[in-house]
Amino acid sequence: MIKCLIILLIWTYGTNAQVPGLGHCPKINSVQTNFDLNKYLGKWYEAEKYFSFFEIGGRCNSATYSLNEDGTVKVFNEELNSITGSQTSIEGVARFAGAAKDAKLLVRFPSVPVQFGEVPYWILETDYDSYAVIWSCTELPIISTKFAWILTREQNPSPEVLQKAYGVFDRFNLDKGALEKTDHKDCPKN
Repeated sequence: MIKCLIILLIWTYGTNAQVPGLGHCPKINSVQTNFDLNKYLGKWYEAEKYFSFFEIGGRCNSATYSLNEDGTVKVFNEELNSITGSQTSIEGVARFAGAAKDAKLLVRFPSVPVQFGEVPYWILETDYDSYAVIWSCTELPIISTKFAWILTREQNPSPEVLQKAYGVFDRFNLDKGALEKTDHKDCPKN
């Protein structure tokens, strides 16, 4: 009985991710080279993503990154609740997982009641001005949880910008079919 409960808890955690699955995370051999954090900072809009439980009912999603005094990165995520119409937000902290020129960060959200530690935030590719492709995968016993986001500097990016991002999914052999468009219709201008 305890074994079943543990498996259920692990699966419940895993299904908070959009693409839970049995087995290991896909092997990602590289991320953005010569990463320039200062050029990456600022506001990004979520254009598309893998399903994630914590974004259900949200639209107009954005993330703003800024430097903290200690050199970590402040992560400020916002969305508009489709049901209530209210703006919701959560603040997190990111730090480099290794060398600063390596675009692998670890993020945690201190206000989340159940903490599973830091989660990977890998910037697979960005041109800093129009798009960024973010990947995160965490392995748990018997399952892995996969997150992916296409972030853009514009709320409604051009098809050309999205094609650049889709090309990243192709090069890394990641599932483009699992992407969902984020609703940015009638979003507040900010």
